Amino acid sequence: MRQKKIRSITLWGVLVNVILMILKLIVGIGIRSSALIADGVHSMSDLATDFVVLVGTKLSHRLPDESHPYGHSKFETIASQLIALFLFAVSLGLIWSAGVSIYNHKHNFPGYWVLIVAVFSVLAKEVLFFLTRKIARATQSTVLYANAWHHRSDSFSSVAVLIGGIVSLLGWGHADQVASIVVGFIIMAIAGKIFYEGLVELSEHSADHESIKTIEAVLSEEKDIFHWHALRTRKLGAELCVDVHILVDPSLSVLESHRITMKIEEKIKERLPRPVNTLIHIEPYVEEMH
Repeated sequence: MRQKKIRSITLWGVLVNVILMILKLIVGIGIRSSALIADGVHSMSDLATDFVVLVGTKLSHRLPDESHPYGHSKFETIASQLIALFLFAVSLGLIWSAGVSIYNHKHNFPGYWVLIVAVFSVLAKEVLFFLTRKIARATQSTVLYANAWHHRSDSFSSVAVLIGGIVSLLGWGHADQVASIVVGFIIMAIAGKIFYEGLVELSEHSADHESIKTIEAVLSEEKDIFHWHALRTRKLGAELCVDVHILVDPSLSVLESHRITMKIEEKIKERLPRPVNTLIHIEPYVEEMH
C-alpha cells in the first residue's frame, strides 16, 4: 500500500514534468529566453529524479535478506542524496551559463510568452508539491519528501523566470539572465537542505523529540513494569528502530514477560505515525539493587 501511494504520485509527477519540460524548452528556444530554457532543464532534472524515486522506493521495499537483515529502507535515503547531488550539478550549470551570457553583454527581451508559461508552471508545480509532500509525510518517505521539494524548487524557479520576464518587458536586457542565476541559487539551496537531512539520517540520528516523548509516555504508563532504562532510537529510512530495557517482577514466567513486551510494542506502534521496529530487553527487578 505504501509503495503504491509513492508510485502513483510519482507517476503523476512524471506526466506533469514531461509536459512542462517540452513546453518550456520549445517556447524558450522559440523566444530565445535563457531563463525559460534553464527552467526547462530544471523540469528535465525533475523528470530524472522521478525515476530515481521509483527505483529507490522499489529497492527499499525488498524483503530483509542475509546481507541486509534489517531490510533495505536506507536505499530511500541514498536515493534522496542522489537527487540532492543532481540538483546541485544543475544549479551550477545554470549559474555558469547565465553568468557567461551577462559577461558577453548579451541582451534578451523574451516577451509575453515567458509570462504565460511561467504562470502555468508555478500553478502546476505548487499543486504537485503539496500533494507529494502530503503523501511523503503519510508514508514517512525521505526520498518522496526530497522529490516534493524538487517540485517546489521548480515552482520557485518559475517565479524567478516570471519576475525576470516582467522586468525585461520594462526594458532591462539582462533580466532574463539574472533570473537564470536566481533560479540556480534557489536550486542549490534546496539541494543543500535535502543533502544535509539525508546525512543526518545516514549517521544513525535518533528519533525526533516528539516521538521520543511518546515512547517514554508509553513506558511510564505501563503498570506491569517497575522501571525502564537504556532507551535508544534511530532512523532506518521510513522505519524507526527502538531499543529499551524494562524491569519486571522476577517471579513472572517467560510467557507473562513476553506478553508485557508485546503489549508495549503494540502501544508504541499505535501512537507513532511511522513503522516501528521495537526490541525490548527484559531484566528482573531486584529491590536491593534499586
